Amino acid sequence: MSQKTHFSEPEKYHNVAIALGSNMGDSLTILKNAIQTVSNTPGITLETYSSWYRTKPIGPEQPDYLNGCALLKVELTPHKLLEILLDIEQQFKRVRIEHWGPRTLDLDLILYDDLILDSPNLQIPHPRMRERAFVLVPLAEIAPDWIDPVSGKAIAQLLEKVECSGVSKL
Repeated sequence: MSQKTHFSEPEKYHNVAIALGSNMGDSLTILKNAIQTVSNTPGITLETYSSWYRTKPIGPEQPDYLNGCALLKVELTPHKLLEILLDIEQQFKRVRIEHWGPRTLDLDLILYDDLILDSPNLQIPHPRMRERAFVLVPLAEIAPDWIDPVSGKAIAQLLEKVECSGVSKL
């Protein structure tokens, strides 16, 4: 009598880019701790992260931001990853008072493989990434050849089209 052995399919890892930002509290410490928290989350492997950049805010009058990007390998769906990122923001006392207002921590899901997703609570790629130097500068540092699935252009090409005078490396 023979016995059949069933092998499960290997887990599918997805390449993900996230953007991080902070302009309240000790932003540099918050960002470093947020990277550590993300990397310690089950289902997420931190591949690399960018330098930190001081950037001018968009929106109401507020302090400058510190921004960066990270590349992850995840075993999570986009919506589950978003849920985890929002939970991490809450751990760092993120409060949503005004649109584009100051915050202790902002974690945005920028790219997920070459997925294009438009759902009520999640858009991938991030809908404004192509016009934001505070995302493209750090992302180009760690993933210059990643192709934006909407425009078909590499991150480095997108960066050539944005004004970067408000972005300086720490």
